[in-house]
Amino acid sequence: MATYTGFFDMLGLRDWCDSEKKPSLLSLRNLKGEELAWYEFPFPSLDNLHSACNAIPQTRDMTAGLETGFLTVRPALRTVLDPLTQPLSWALDGALTLFTTTPWWALVPIICFLCYRVSRSASVTVLVAVFMAFFLFTDHYTYAMQTLAIIFVCTFICVVLGVPMGILMSKSDTTQRVVTPILDMLQTLPTFVYLIPLIFLFKITEPKLYGMAIILYAIVPVVRLTNLGIRLVDQSVIEAAHAYGLDSRQRLLGVEIPLALPNIMAGVNQTIMMSLAMVVIASLVSAPGLGTLVLDGINNLRLGVGFVAGFAIVLLAILLDRVSKAALDRINSAEAKLK
Repeated sequence: MATYTGFFDMLGLRDWCDSEKKPSLLSLRNLKGEELAWYEFPFPSLDNLHSACNAIPQTRDMTAGLETGFLTVRPALRTVLDPLTQPLSWALDGALTLFTTTPWWALVPIICFLCYRVSRSASVTVLVAVFMAFFLFTDHYTYAMQTLAIIFVCTFICVVLGVPMGILMSKSDTTQRVVTPILDMLQTLPTFVYLIPLIFLFKITEPKLYGMAIILYAIVPVVRLTNLGIRLVDQSVIEAAHAYGLDSRQRLLGVEIPLALPNIMAGVNQTIMMSLAMVVIASLVSAPGLGTLVLDGINNLRLGVGFVAGFAIVLLAILLDRVSKAALDRINSAEAKLK
């Protein structure tokens, strides 16, 4: 704004600003020469300061600079990240192939059996069978299996990476102080923002693009709750284990992790739910599954397609939640018996 011109004039920065003389700040006039009321005085944003001093960049210059900088380092990032993330693409492709090519009459009983082994609950197993029957009758079975395959792979990786990270945080306050802000950022970042840098880094047809987005979004709960669970283990129990001659590794595997398992499983449950939420969003970047039907319903105004697909996602979420919570209840019951 013109009202800031006098400020740069008083500092003797007019040559640096390289701008013609404009109305003085002391007069508080706008470009039309009208007096400004005190409540009309503009905030010194980048755009307002740029109008008084051309040497100060505008907001669009800042965002363009960020994009240019990212594109500059993109080749180096791809050189490093491509080999590291390629196994993720192979795992996702393999899981999708396995879940979609296995005949329904073989895969559905296997899923029901695994759910029973995990939950040891007949009612949960019957619920899973009913939901699978719904997917089959409505021709959403293939899409549901694609979504389930992606969730299985991404949740497995989140647990493999997140539990050790949580253990490391629980053993080191310095690590916790360093990692916690990163987890805060990952937890509060809007879901669509995860896709922006990944689209620039990877090809949109590569499974690791949506796989990385899902993992980054869903890994936070398992890390946090693993750290919390191990920190909440009674110190007297750890001291007793130490008195019996157990070293740090034996105490961790034999005492701390078993006692922290309810918290860890709660983190796994939340990770599964967040993976499902993100895999629907990831349909925007070629992730297969039920999310593609929701996206089709939105893009083509097909209310029925979008509604049924959304209902199928709800059923899948209930299925995953009930199975994981039944497993958590089993662990809590076993721990209560030990006490």
